[in-house]
Amino acid sequence: MAVSSGPEVKIYKGTSTFFSDVLYTVRDGKVYKERSAFSSDIVCSVIGHEIHEGDSKFTSSVRYTVRDGKVYKGTSQYTSDILLTIRDGRIYRGTSTYSKDILATIRDGKVYAGTSQYTSDIRFTFDGPLLLEEFVAVWFAVMYVW
Repeated sequence: MAVSSGPEVKIYKGTSTFFSDVLYTVRDGKVYKERSAFSSDIVCSVIGHEIHEGDSKFTSSVRYTVRDGKVYKGTSQYTSDILLTIRDGRIYRGTSTYSKDILATIRDGKVYAGTSQYTSDIRFTFDGPLLLEEFVAVWFAVMYVW
């Protein structure tokens, strides 16, 4: 993951990088449906370490908070509300860092299922640098169809 995001990053279905296979576009901390630039197509917004539903800035719209590589439900700070841990290019279930709890591996702009290295196991591809919070927003958008 990058320290700062570029002007626009496209998220593609599987291994594709075709224009027609764009699932989301990340621009200025906002995740848009497909290639849209309309505010009505904002799926979620990153504000600091919080991921808000849509373009809302209210505390009530916080779906996830990212702190120290851990993804918490809403604005919670409780260990019991940690959904994911992201460390060393791996996404783990909850607070685990055991290999059996690896949900995905991030490598070279591609997100693989589990620990796989097979092309057929690529969940999605991104074509530029993303902040950790932006990546988490994209993860939930792609994996759970926000």
